[in-house]
Amino acid sequence: MLEAIATPNAPAAIGPYSQAIKAGNTLYISGQLPIDPATGAFAAEDIAGQTRQSLENIGAILAEAGLTFANVAKVTVLLADIADFGAMNAVYGEYFTGACPARAAFAVRDIPKGAKVEIEAIAVF
Repeated sequence: MLEAIATPNAPAAIGPYSQAIKAGNTLYISGQLPIDPATGAFAAEDIAGQTRQSLENIGAILAEAGLTFANVAKVTVLLADIADFGAMNAVYGEYFTGACPARAAFAVRDIPKGAKVEIEAIAVF
């Protein structure tokens, strides 16, 4: 059984997808752009601020499902420029400590809306 998880504390989906889907004991969180849900605009222009907002959006979705960052098992980070890896990683480390989730991080040609970063996550209950 699949259950859509949605919160007004993260940006609404901009297409035919859900913010997150609960499937059994797993939560699949769609890629989160660095959009401030209150304004609909990027929270910052720099990679640190954009990373922080993408992770805040993930945190809001996790909270809606009754989870925290400690429940995250896998993360994928898409970067518009691999040179931003270090700055992204510094902010990322503020959210994940201890037994950090598995992760892939790589540069892609373009990210929707011209963002510098998009982050998706898989969490377990």
